[in-house]
Amino acid sequence: MITVGLLGAGRIGQVHAPNIAGHAGSTLVAVSDFVPEAAATLAAKFGAEARSTQEIIADPAIDAVLIATSTDTHADLIEAATAAGKAVLCEKPVDLSLERASACATVAAQNGQPVMVAFNRRFDPNFAAMKAALDAGQIGAAELLSITSFDPAPPPVAYVKVSGGLFRDMMIHDFDMANFMLGALPETVHAVGSSLVDAAIGEAGDVDTAAATLSYEDGRIAVIKNSRRAAYGYDQRVEVLGSEGLLQTQNVAENMVVKSTGAGVIAAKPTYFFLERYAAAYVAEWDSFVTALKAKTPMPATLEDGVASLAMAEAATRSMQTGQPVRLAEILA
Repeated sequence: MITVGLLGAGRIGQVHAPNIAGHAGSTLVAVSDFVPEAAATLAAKFGAEARSTQEIIADPAIDAVLIATSTDTHADLIEAATAAGKAVLCEKPVDLSLERASACATVAAQNGQPVMVAFNRRFDPNFAAMKAALDAGQIGAAELLSITSFDPAPPPVAYVKVSGGLFRDMMIHDFDMANFMLGALPETVHAVGSSLVDAAIGEAGDVDTAAATLSYEDGRIAVIKNSRRAAYGYDQRVEVLGSEGLLQTQNVAENMVVKSTGAGVIAAKPTYFFLERYAAAYVAEWDSFVTALKAKTPMPATLEDGVASLAMAEAATRSMQTGQPVRLAEILA
């Protein structure tokens, strides 16, 4: 049984807590948060103990930690936890600074403990099935990848100001999805962006509508579309065109009822946001972490994957600013 400390009792920590406590191979023993009352409330729900982050990391009886704290703490906590001999599952991104994230990856590798970055969409049953079909050669060689990711509504401007920007905060998931599906990093990234949804987002120096084209050394192309507003719900679709066919994943709807009459065809909207849409993915993500830890196999989403997607976000940011494609090798150099 893997004993686990949860660092962070906010919204995403509350998603992870029941998955840790409900897994047959793990037990939640401690929770920390910068608001002690929040840690105490969440810990009490699962028979765990509210403790400080430092106490959890220093406790040799705790095997692993899940880091669900603010982004600016991730790298420091990864380094401290791995130095203390603990395995780590950390929410994305590793850091807003590529340089800091790369340094963290170096330290964690030296500490020799497994670290997984929580790119939960890799574990969505639909995307996982698409990846399996693609790898099995069911549509031949992949040639063109299209990723659509639209939020139902923009976040508060106060969040935007500390998020690192749309490419690091939102599209980073899609950069990782492209890496996951195509199994390689792009050669160049070309991005454009605008503020069309909320003028305050533009005033804060960010965009709320963006697209990126990824070009690969072998000629493959990936196109990513992001928007902070979709009036109909959380739009999450992936499509791969191959030499022998097409793979598509459609949205997960609020229900599967379709009404067809002489007036037209009506179906339910997509689920409203990520907590509903990716509930199964969070469960599968934790199971994959526990399975890899017990089997001593490589983590399915590594710290290096986190650094790669952050580098792509940096490339996209520079490309938007200059209007020119950016070679990823220049960012990673």
